[in-house]
Amino acid sequence: MRTNEVGFAKTFTMVHFKKQVLLQGLALCAALGAALPGMAQPLQQGSGQAASAGSGHALPVVEIYKSAECGCCKAWAEHLQKNGFEVILHDVDDVPAARKKLGMPSKYGSCHSAKVGQYLVEGHVPATDIKRLLIERPKAIGLAVPSMPPGSPGMESTLPVPYDTLLITQDGKAKVFAHH
Repeated sequence: MRTNEVGFAKTFTMVHFKKQVLLQGLALCAALGAALPGMAQPLQQGSGQAASAGSGHALPVVEIYKSAECGCCKAWAEHLQKNGFEVILHDVDDVPAARKKLGMPSKYGSCHSAKVGQYLVEGHVPATDIKRLLIERPKAIGLAVPSMPPGSPGMESTLPVPYDTLLITQDGKAKVFAHH
């Protein structure tokens, strides 16, 4: 094979793999959406500061913008609650429009967007990464876990895949914040 053909084959394979992971994530999200409503505990509503989660700092409220039908978003909210955050859920008809309005670049999109203090959080970001962000306070838009990787919080799976949490800088670029 010529170099162009090898490059194309690698690119095609990676795109195909990413689409498969996204489709599996969407299927899991739909299944969780069907299974969780009867099992889920009511999420806290309100505003203000959540209790400290061992860091000595009060945690800001997490406002999540999601589709009403998305079960994995509810599972991620429960993950945050278990880690000391107060959560407010906002069901929206158009998650990409909410993401754009908040200011997160669409190329880092996932199934939900959230606001945590001065930062934005896109996708299934672990609570430990959010807490680290709040302690370090970098000049950034926030954090993102693009797509919906199996094994990330809210996307629990028997076949997890490695993924990165990205720090989205103020110019819209990304750098790895944490490996999982």
